[in-house]
Amino acid sequence: MGKVNTVLGPIASEDLGITAMHEHIGFGLPGCDLDTQWWKKPEEAFDVTIQKLRRFREHDGKTFVDCTGIGNGRDIEYFQVLSRRTGVNIVAVTGFVAGDSALPYFRNKTVEYLTNLFIHEITVGIDGTSAKAGAVKVGVSREGLSELDQRIYRAAARAAVKTGVPIITHLSTEPELAIDIFESEGLPLNRVLMGHADVGQDADEERDKMIASRGGYVGFDTIGYDKEMENAPYWSRPRQDRVKHFLSFLEKGFLERAVISADANCCALGWPGLKGHSVNYLFEEFIPDLRKAGVAEDVFEQLLVRTPANFLTMQEPSLKANPLSNNDIGCVPIIKS
Repeated sequence: MGKVNTVLGPIASEDLGITAMHEHIGFGLPGCDLDTQWWKKPEEAFDVTIQKLRRFREHDGKTFVDCTGIGNGRDIEYFQVLSRRTGVNIVAVTGFVAGDSALPYFRNKTVEYLTNLFIHEITVGIDGTSAKAGAVKVGVSREGLSELDQRIYRAAARAAVKTGVPIITHLSTEPELAIDIFESEGLPLNRVLMGHADVGQDADEERDKMIASRGGYVGFDTIGYDKEMENAPYWSRPRQDRVKHFLSFLEKGFLERAVISADANCCALGWPGLKGHSVNYLFEEFIPDLRKAGVAEDVFEQLLVRTPANFLTMQEPSLKANPLSNNDIGCVPIIKS
């Protein structure tokens, strides 16, 4: 199938196994390392993280895509230790969660500078290590897709075209503008995962359909941020609302364009995180909800193994767009008869 960059080196795509596509070892805003209210001793953070990753392995999870961007707690040497200790493949990203959370140093950089930075981290290594990024992270600032966001998106598209890695977005806000940027740089939408389509404040089934119909992947990847949980953040939504939203997407014929993940922290940095929420929510809560709704078992193989492998595999730069119609998908039954 090809290869995927992990923090311990490239691996064959078929060796990814069950993959969580949008997670965090620990995410925080710049300066979170100086926090005093939520700071944990390194030993405590390590123990908590190891426990969650080992639990992930108990669920047969094999690959963990860490979507922490530059300056938000990404620590490649730490990721390497965790990967060796747990047997979990960790895929790191280059790029930024969003322009408004990028370090000030980068905010006036040109598209060319950012492109070269991303390419370096994909082809040479991150933070002076030989560990190479397996995807590019981009995102939408709190007030919308800013001028800086657009520069980052354009640089990410150029880096993706040049290296063959995919792009993962933080939020699916203003998708038409984002798609215009990607397409103007020659990047087909089947190399883009438009993330967090399931957040409470921004759910839009027509947008999801548009992205999938044009060949993009749609991320239901804030799973577990449920209103029913104590101290749920503003982007949460009622648990069953998310389930219904996801099932509606599948029933439209877009199984092969669906991605699921929890966007959970093993150990949050500079904020409390959501108590009880981890990557393992996928296996312990969300998948059981889908089974109760009658979802067929082979659907989970598609969601957790086949789709991540297809998406993460490094592609040839000449890859063409491949929009899918409803008739192109649906070879896997969604609901058991």
